[in-house]
Order: sequence, then C-alpha cells, then structure tokens
Amino acid sequence: MKFDFSEDQHEIRRTAKDLLAKRSTMSKVREAAEAKSYDDSLWKELAELGWPGVAISEDNGGGGLGVVELASLMEESGYSLAGSPLLASAAAGLAIQEAGSDSQKAEWLPGLASGELKGSFGVEGALFPDAEGADVIVSVTADGGSAVVGAGSGFQVEAVDAIDPTRRYATVTGSGEPMPGDIDAALSLVAIITSAELVGISLRNLEMTVEYVKDRKQFGKPVGSFQAVQHRCAQMLLHTESARSATYFAAWAADADRSRLSEGASLAKAAASTAGVESGNSAIQAHGGIGFTWEADVHWLYKRAQMDAAYVGGAKTHRANLAKIAAGAVA
Repeated sequence: MKFDFSEDQHEIRRTAKDLLAKRSTMSKVREAAEAKSYDDSLWKELAELGWPGVAISEDNGGGGLGVVELASLMEESGYSLAGSPLLASAAAGLAIQEAGSDSQKAEWLPGLASGELKGSFGVEGALFPDAEGADVIVSVTADGGSAVVGAGSGFQVEAVDAIDPTRRYATVTGSGEPMPGDIDAALSLVAIITSAELVGISLRNLEMTVEYVKDRKQFGKPVGSFQAVQHRCAQMLLHTESARSATYFAAWAADADRSRLSEGASLAKAAASTAGVESGNSAIQAHGGIGFTWEADVHWLYKRAQMDAAYVGGAKTHRANLAKIAAGAVA
C-alpha cells in the first residue's frame, strides 16, 4: 500500500503555500491581529479557489475531494497564520455533511462550500472560533452526545478576548435544530483538520527557530552550535514530524477506512496539540529575551497553538480516548 501524496495533492499544497506566502506574511498577521480584523479580500480569494468546500461532496456544491486535501490546506493555513474563518467554516461544513439531515445539508452546505456563508463549530462551554458574524453555527453538547445546527442569528453569541488575537472567539448559547447523524465522527473530522493546522504552526516554529539560532551569537559563536540548543531543535522536529504522520494517517482513515477514524483522530490531536504547544515553548526559549517581547513573531504562533490545542479536546482528552480504544481491542 502506498502512503504518499498524489501529484494533484502535491499541487494543491504548492498552490496554497505560494498564495499564503504572498497574502499572509507575518507583517500582515501582526497588522490584522492588532486591528482585531480579518482581510476580507483574502477570504474572498480562498472562497473563489474552493477552499471552504474542498471536502464537501459535489452533490452539496463542494469540490468533492477528501479530508487529506483539506488537511493540506489547513496545514498551510496554520503555517502562515492566515487570518480567515477557514477552520471554523470547514469544521461546520464537515459536521453538517457527516451528521446533518438531508434537509440540513441542502440548506447549509452549498453556501458554506462556496464561501458565501460563514460557519462556526464548537462544544458547549468552550470557545467557538469565528462565531461572531457566522451565518450558521453547529453546537455540540459538552458530553458529545448530540448537536444542533441553526442560523447564527438564532444563537446568543458573546465575543471574548482570548489569548490568540489572530482569530476571533466567542461563547455560544442557544438551541437549533437537532442533527440526527454521527456526532462522534463529526468531532473526529474537526479534530483532524485542527491537528493539520497545528502541524503547520509547529513547522513554522521550527523553521523560524533554526533560522534565528544560526544568526544569533553568544561568546562569539552562533547559539545553534551549542549542543543544548541543537537538542531543543531536534525535539521540535521530532514533535512536528510525529504530529504530521499521525495527522495524515487520520486524514487517510477519514477518506478510506472509517473503522480507524476515532483512533486516528485522537492520535493526531494528541500528537499535534503537544507539538504545537511544545514547539512554541521551545521557539520562545531559543529566541532568548527577544522571544518574550511583543515585537517577536513567535508569540503569534504560540498563542494560536494554545487555542487550537484546546479546541475539540486537548491532548489529555484524546489520549484517554486512545486508551479506551486500546482497552476495547485487548478485551
């Protein structure tokens, strides 16, 4: 069995990387974060390219591709810290496609796929990304047992100033129309694409850190020549590549082997949450005093990673799910 990206999948990744390298530079991330706003023209361009609906079926107005392709886009979005509601809208679309009724799919998916509608997805009691101004919201009960969907205007949405200023967050209360499908599968899919974003964040942390320690000097030598710093960078690479492997296994399972979906999603989210946070810690440490300042760019990555790590369950939650799955397999 060949576990490799197809040429089309490589092209999707290259196109995404090239676009976001131009449209979401760190200076633009900083400008948008300090202004507490998004670049609406970027979202329009992503929508025209079909990003919000890449994993939504053609019957529902989407691109008809898979979670692997969407994960590739999310990884590049995380790498660039793109200021857009892509994660929230893609999560809502995946959840409705997976757990919604036929009428719910017909009502919401074409608009989400085209980017004409913006969505948000979250768990009761936790923060929802980009819920303020969302056209459609999917809300899952705290125990994960059920979910509702409805127009954003039908929920009470209260904006929250979270640690991450590169994305908008809010609390959401209220009720919508019950979703009859597989909520666990929907949560797993959202965990996978969040993991992909964390992989991108981890990689960017690693690259920025390696570049910095090559240039920064102490005692007349680049700090990157010191063994302790090299070990820290090696650990960042280990976390990042482990998270990437787990994430794309999970994305493959979502597309090709649903019997491994829950296992894959929890493996990915546990690994990626750890990678995102730990790579951020290491990046700040390796940057020295400047790493703790507002002027350094690494703190933007660290803050996004903290929020992504907690979204739809942190590492501890997903490791517990893996333990349950393993115990069941042994039994």
